[in-house]
Amino acid sequence: MSTPIRASSVLPAKREEIELHTADGLRLVGELARPLDREPVATLVCLHPLPTHGGMMDSHVFRKAAWRLPALADVAVLRFNTRGTSSLRGTSEGTFDNAVGERYDVAAAIEYAEFEELPNIWLLGWSFGTDLILKYGCDPALTGAILLSPPLRYSKPEDLAQWAQSGRPLTALVPEFDDYLRPEEARKRFAAVPQAEVIGVSGAKHLWVGDAERVLDEVVHRVNPAVAVPLPTTWDGPMETGDVSAYADRTVASFADRPVPGPPQAHAG
Repeated sequence: MSTPIRASSVLPAKREEIELHTADGLRLVGELARPLDREPVATLVCLHPLPTHGGMMDSHVFRKAAWRLPALADVAVLRFNTRGTSSLRGTSEGTFDNAVGERYDVAAAIEYAEFEELPNIWLLGWSFGTDLILKYGCDPALTGAILLSPPLRYSKPEDLAQWAQSGRPLTALVPEFDDYLRPEEARKRFAAVPQAEVIGVSGAKHLWVGDAERVLDEVVHRVNPAVAVPLPTTWDGPMETGDVSAYADRTVASFADRPVPGPPQAHAG
């Protein structure tokens, strides 16, 4: 009997708690979810929104990706907390470093995916995580990257130039009503990357509340195009229920009425 897939639905997968070790000596906590009884076709390495504004490995789009995509799309999902970030999984060592020290976090995640011989590695970033991808994610091990709500706050023109030169696929999903960068301006900014695909998502906002399914469909269409989208909304088989109450407040509060910092500014004198 088919059961509706809800926000709290956890579909079958092989899940393991993992640790990443950075070149500057920190231990980061995370989780790797793989298909239960077959090898993955593709891999998502997730980089979460600003930890100073509630972002973490359990931010709702990434949580749903990990709970659904191994079963629905043969995709492995690697999530982790960047330095100083906490979630139910635990707290990663270190402190938030304004997209400076986080370069080592990105490298550690890619290195882990390579060491585990995970196939067809894509970076999936959201907000702050997109800046980390643009600055530090253009790695030879990657197939490409997908950006959710990219604010282009920490990344610079030379970062976009690096991606342009690489030729690697780059897709930006930009909400129609984003708080920081909307589709028209995003198309102008990403014109520096000829292969970049900018998709305006009608009706959506920065946090993708109510639009996670649209995001997952777009992601799967790129990383495993053999899978038909939209993805199923029901599941015929065993299913667990995850506790989403621990995340609700942090998701809603992530950016509400709070200024989001950019890179530290140099002061004269």
